[in-house]
Amino acid sequence: MTVVESTEAAAGLGVQALLVRWLAALAHELRASPKTVEAYGRDLRQFLAFLAERSFPTDSAKLSGLSAAEIRAFLALRREAGVGNRSLARQIAALRGFARFLERETGIRCEALFTIRAPKAPRSLPRPVAAATARAMCEPQTIEDGAREPWIAWRDAAVLTLLYGCGLRISEALSLCGRDLADLDAGRLTVVGKGGRARSLPAIAAVGEAVRLYLSQCPFAPKPDEAIFRGARGGPLSPRIIQATVARLRGGLGLPDSATPHALRHAFATHLLTRGGDLRAIQELLGHASLSTTQVYTAVDTRRLLDAYRNAHPRQ
Repeated sequence: MTVVESTEAAAGLGVQALLVRWLAALAHELRASPKTVEAYGRDLRQFLAFLAERSFPTDSAKLSGLSAAEIRAFLALRREAGVGNRSLARQIAALRGFARFLERETGIRCEALFTIRAPKAPRSLPRPVAAATARAMCEPQTIEDGAREPWIAWRDAAVLTLLYGCGLRISEALSLCGRDLADLDAGRLTVVGKGGRARSLPAIAAVGEAVRLYLSQCPFAPKPDEAIFRGARGGPLSPRIIQATVARLRGGLGLPDSATPHALRHAFATHLLTRGGDLRAIQELLGHASLSTTQVYTAVDTRRLLDAYRNAHPRQ
């Protein structure tokens, strides 16, 4: 089949079939995370349902006739439903991504989707926990509640130590397999991050000790190709279990709601930057694709310095 024949065949597909193909391309070719694929699919289906309610034909050939007014009406309806700027901006990104796929696969261009300006989403600053708090949250003695088997406290402590000691996302920590720890004794571990991108990270002594202590206590022997962190019955550990552990710690340590597992990752980056860490190096450690994502931590450090100035300067 020639390229022209392939494009014509794609143009003959319904929008729903093209949507399925686009989501599959996101997952397998662009390696988007499952949550991103799910959110983009939901965004597109909401838009197509909106068009159907307004009796707009939703076959792929007719989408080129979309006007900016229809898109604005959809966004206005979503805003009335309480959707914020951040989610609206994501929905526009999803629509544009699908439009680019549609043009590439069928030659059909939805010009109106590229004339709409996405609303600016307010960028909230990360809220890291203090160093002393982070260390307390990673202690098995702090986590132990007496209601569960003792090895579970060591497990949760190891997970939280990975978040603070290596700056991992919780999904990255929970996806660690036995083979990823091959160089742990040498002070390194392998992590698979967003988009399936692997990176090798330094693991400080506290991280290696916490992981080894957990493995020595865990009743389920780790295998090279299976996740090392297990639930009470031996299955893969759910992020909700760690979130529940941190929720208990917030109550026991008197911490604000912003003290979440992800706040330990924020603390990792902020504390490195405060101690003079290089921003590019921190970007690599965090697995950020763009330096601009990492630069938000400079604002956190600046805010901390300004707060100290206001609180301590004798002329205040």
